[in-house]
This record gives sequence, structure tokens and C-alpha cells, in this order.
Amino acid sequence: MVGPIVAPAARSPIQVWTWPTPNGHKVHIMLEELGLPYEVVPVAIGKGEQFRPEFLAITPNHRIPAIVDPEGPDGGRFTLFESAAILVYLAEKTGSALLPKAGEARYRALEWTMFQMGGVGPMFGQYNHFTNYAPEKIPYAIERYTNEVARLHRVLDKRLAASAYLAGPDYSIADICTFPWIRNADRRGIDLAHYPHLRRWHDAVAARPAVQRGVQVLAENQRRGAMTDAEREVMFGKTQFAVR
Repeated sequence: MVGPIVAPAARSPIQVWTWPTPNGHKVHIMLEELGLPYEVVPVAIGKGEQFRPEFLAITPNHRIPAIVDPEGPDGGRFTLFESAAILVYLAEKTGSALLPKAGEARYRALEWTMFQMGGVGPMFGQYNHFTNYAPEKIPYAIERYTNEVARLHRVLDKRLAASAYLAGPDYSIADICTFPWIRNADRRGIDLAHYPHLRRWHDAVAARPAVQRGVQVLAENQRRGAMTDAEREVMFGKTQFAVR
């Protein structure tokens, strides 16, 4: 006799402390790809909410995103910050093929994930700062980061001329990490028509339903228009560097 079918226990939602930035979108997309339940806790970085004690208790670096998993590795509450670390954790928590378990595919996924964390994110961020937000336009800085942004696009285009996705033939956390920084390329003065392999990859990733859902998280709070003086002070002034 076949016994009753017992449904698997529902997972408790993971709290995601986040905002609609490229780093926030990485985690939104990952959770959507995995189908994990999650609860969004908005952290309005332009208002300084990243400096609230409850957020600093999760991440001493006061940067989004961060997660709180009520069902962590030892069965209890687990906090984690840094977007790539969160993606690795979620992949391994669920046994997802988005991070292969072994072999070359695993190391390629980690290689290109670290390329994004060490190169694409920081350099694109510096371009954005000196071009759009710095109170003084410094030609040297603008030229340096404009050139570096273009160079990084060329690196990605060359890789994607030889591979369907960044880590190889299959979609992985490396693509999830990188896509939010490549979308809206025109904001960095980039025309993806000049990078045909990167554009092909961008369009393939953008077409994924989980990606489309992920980039809509908190989309109503996306910055539109110029940064106010108050926001600039919170983001780049003395508030950012106060001892806490």
C-alpha cells in the first residue's frame, strides 16, 4: 500500500535588506531563479537608512544587500552580507546548478563572479561617481574611468564570443552577478551595438522571467532625476565616514 503523500515543509522566507541598485538586483534575481520565498526589507540609502542600528547589526559595512536566513547552515538564524557571498551561499544552500559543485565549471563561475566584484562593479561605480555625482568635474578621473569601463566591456565581449555564458555553456551566478551592471549601458555612454557578443548575452539574460521579476523589486524607488544635496551628503559626505 502506498502511504499518504506528505508535502515538503514550507521554507521560512529569507529577509533581504536591499534597494534597487545593481548589487541589490543580483540577490533579487537569484532568489527568483531559485524560487525561494523572501521578504524585502527596503533600505533607502539616499535617506541614510543603511546607518540604522538594526541594519548595522547585520552588516558592519553599511552597504546593501544583506540577508537574514532563519534556516541557516546550523538550522538557526544566519546573517550574510556582500552580494557575491550571498549568491554562493544561496546556490549551495539549495544545491543549485547555478554554481556547479566541482570541476572547471565551478571555477569558471567563481572566476567571472570575482571579475565582476573586483572590476566591473567598482570601476563602473567610480565612473558613475565622477561623471554624475562628484561636485567637481575632474577630467583625469572621468577619462580614466570612461576608458576602464570600455575596456571591461571589451573583456566581456571577447569572453562571450567564445562562450554562451560567462562561465561556459550554462547560465550561472557569474551571469546573475554581472547582468545588473550591464543593463542600462547607455547611462555609462556605452552602445552595446559595439559589443555584439555582449549584447547577445545581455538580451538572452534579460529575457529570463526570473530576471524580469528580480529587476522589478522596489522598482518604484528607482532614482529618477538629479540627486539632492541632502542625498549627496548622505551618500558621499561626512555621514558616510562617521565612526560607528
